[in-house]
Amino acid sequence: MERRNWSLKALSELNYIDSLDSEQKADGLVRWHNEYFTTNTINDFDLEINDLERLSELIFKNINFLKSYRDETRIELTNTKKLKEFAKNK
Repeated sequence: MERRNWSLKALSELNYIDSLDSEQKADGLVRWHNEYFTTNTINDFDLEINDLERLSELIFKNINFLKSYRDETRIELTNTKKLKEFAKNK
């Protein structure tokens, strides 16, 4: 029962994180991963099939979100560096 409660809590937290704004969502996903996947694997979750499907959908969706967030952040950082160089030369 304890493992089931842990699994439901993880799913609930991931559902909540999925509803946040981009920056909060990215930070929340990192924290969520560190809490639930540093010492555990997907095999440790004790969920019914529909909950497990929801968990896998959220994980896949948020992996894609993090990839695009990383790319956007990289572009912003590059633009900031260019702006600093431009301001420095003026």
